[in-house]
This record gives sequence, C-alpha cells and structure tokens, in this order.
Amino acid sequence: MQPRSSPVLLQDMKIHLTENHLPIPSPQSLLGDGRWLTDTTEVLLRKAGVNKQPPGSVSPARKRVNEVKETKTTINGVTFPLPGEGPEQQLLKPNEWSYCDYFWTDKKDPQGATSVAGFEVLLQKQLKGKQMQKEMAEFVHERIKIEEEYAKNLSKLSLSTLAAQEEGTLGEAWTQLKKSLHDEAEVHLKFSNKLHSEVEKPLLTFRGDNFKKDLKKYDHHIADLRKQLASRYAGVDKARKALADRQKDLEVKTQQLEIKLSNKTEEDIKKARRKSTQAGNAAAAAAADDDDDGDGDDGGVCVCACPFPSGDDLMRCVDLYNQTQSKWFEEMVTTSMELEKLEVERIEWIQQHLRQYTTLRHETDMFNQGTVEPVDRLLQTVDPAKDRELWVKENKTGDVRPVDLDI
Repeated sequence: MQPRSSPVLLQDMKIHLTENHLPIPSPQSLLGDGRWLTDTTEVLLRKAGVNKQPPGSVSPARKRVNEVKETKTTINGVTFPLPGEGPEQQLLKPNEWSYCDYFWTDKKDPQGATSVAGFEVLLQKQLKGKQMQKEMAEFVHERIKIEEEYAKNLSKLSLSTLAAQEEGTLGEAWTQLKKSLHDEAEVHLKFSNKLHSEVEKPLLTFRGDNFKKDLKKYDHHIADLRKQLASRYAGVDKARKALADRQKDLEVKTQQLEIKLSNKTEEDIKKARRKSTQAGNAAAAAAADDDDDGDGDDGGVCVCACPFPSGDDLMRCVDLYNQTQSKWFEEMVTTSMELEKLEVERIEWIQQHLRQYTTLRHETDMFNQGTVEPVDRLLQTVDPAKDRELWVKENKTGDVRPVDLDI
C-alpha cells in the first residue's frame, strides 16, 4: 500500500517552500514511503523552533541592510561619493583649472530657490563673453567718434584767420603751426578709419548670430541627457520602494509561517504520520492536481510576493541609470572642453585686436610727431632781429633823422 500525504500539511509545506524560494518536489516524489514529508516536516519544525522570532521583530537580513554604511549620495539625479568615502578622485586635467573638472554639481541660484546646473554656468560664461565682446566694440566705436570729431575740429581750426597778419620768421612758424593742425587732423581721421576696419568691425563680426544657435544646441543636448538621467533615477527610486515593500511583506509572511509551525504540537505530527501511511490514490490525485482546490497554488510556480521580480527590476533600473549617467558624463566632458576651447579663442582674438589698437595708436603718435617737427624747426629759426629787419625794410618811412633848427 502506498503512503498518503496530508493535503493540509502538503499545502503548508508548499507555501513555505515557495515563500523561501525552495524547490517544490513533483507529485511522484511525494508518494512512496512518506519519508520526505515526515523528514521535511521535522526539519522545518526544528528550524522554526531554533530560529523563531517574536512577532514584529526585524530579520537579520534586514538588520544587515540597515547597517550598511552609505558611501554615495544622489543630488538632483546625479550620484556623487560622500566626502571621505571611496578612493580619492584625480582631476581629469590636473593643474589646468579645466572646465571639465569643476562644474559637475549644481549651483544655487542667488535670485531664487532653484538651482543652476554646472553646464548652465559654462553657457552663461560664453554668453557673457559675447556681450563683453560687443561692449568692447561699442567702446571702440565711441573712440572712433571722438577721433572723427577731433579731426573735424582740428581741420576747422587750421583754417582760422587768427594772427594771420603775423610777419617775419615768427609769421612763418605760425603759419606752419596752423598747417600742422590740418595735417594732424588727417592723421586722426586715418586713425579712426583704421580703428573701424581693424578693431571695431572684427570685434562685431567675430562669432555672429550662429554662435548663439550653437550654444542652444549644446544646451538642449545636455539638458535632454540630464532629463533622461532624472527619469532613470526616478525609476530606480520607484523600484527600490517596490522592493522594500515586497521584502517587508515577505518578512511578515515568513514570521507568520514560523509562528504557525512552532505552535504545532507533537500530536499534529503523529497525526500527519498516520495519515501519510494511508492509501495514496487520493493523495496522488490531490498532489497531481494543479489547482483544483481554488487556493491559487499553480503547482510550484511562485505566487507569493517574493522580492526577486522586484529585485530584477531594481537591477535593470540601476543599470539603465548608470548607462545614462555615463553618457551624460562623457558628453559633459566633451562639451565643456569644447566651450573651454571657444573661450580661449575668444580671449586670443580680442587680445590680438586690442594689440592692433595700441599699434595704431603708436603710429598716430608717430605721425602726429611728424606734423609737429616742421613747426619745431621753424621755431628754432625765429630771430627777432631778422624779423625787425624785414619789417623795417618793408615798412620804413625814412632813415633821415631830424636835426636842430638853426636861427
């Protein structure tokens, strides 16, 4: 006669094995001499007697999880190591103060409660540089206007008739001085024209409207990656909470089963043994039936709230998050270094044209000096005696002096 297993005890065993992720034997293995059921029951009861915990207590696994020291923190969707935790990070470009090393965290907006991404700070630097370049061009334009006005006034003054009747060597020097004003006006007019073509215009045309469009492309690209990263982290957080809920539910069910097993009396065990020695046809039919009793048991498929599906979801979400963060990291490094290169080019461009300004200014001084040199030479030849001679010769009224009157 084949032994017959107890359907009630069998169902309890299946629930326990399922919730603890242990393999459920086939219906045939439950038949035979009944030793599997008896031995398993005693092992489980002994385990329950040794490991039973008071209701509501926290399992050792949960305690170990809670005792794990946090070494990382996530801020606005980006994960960073906590200070003093893990190996010390090395700069990507040591001793260069490179953009790619110092703009990973977000910055608090001084004008509001929101934060500004580090990449946004770099973009603002580029826009500010463009504005500074524009203002420098405006400054040079004002300088040009002053030069033009100055040249106009010098030219006008050179035509003045004031002291036009001065004579002699001094008169010649005075005439040359007035002429030098006209020459100087020409020099300043040329200076203003060169300032416009060689300084102002290059500053205005360097990186036109397309530059801002390019910056917007950078901005949208990095912002999209950052949004993806935030979405991935939200998925991780959701999966983590789901896993915690399932683990908590499993612990409750495990504790309930342990309490149930620990409360079984020896008489229940003996009764189970007696029932297991009875004919096995009905037992075999009950064991082979997948789910005839409507209790939700599908014959070995895990139907409990086990953590493994949710654990797999968490691992998948973490992998996707790490992949997205790695992509964002790579793009941040590449794009920030591109912005750094653009800033170097801007500064060198402005430096070059400001140097051109000083060169033109030196040339203007040199040309102005050339206009004054003839005046200097004539002033050195001014001779009051010569002037008196020339004036007397031209304006004398007679060289016969008066004499005394005779009586």
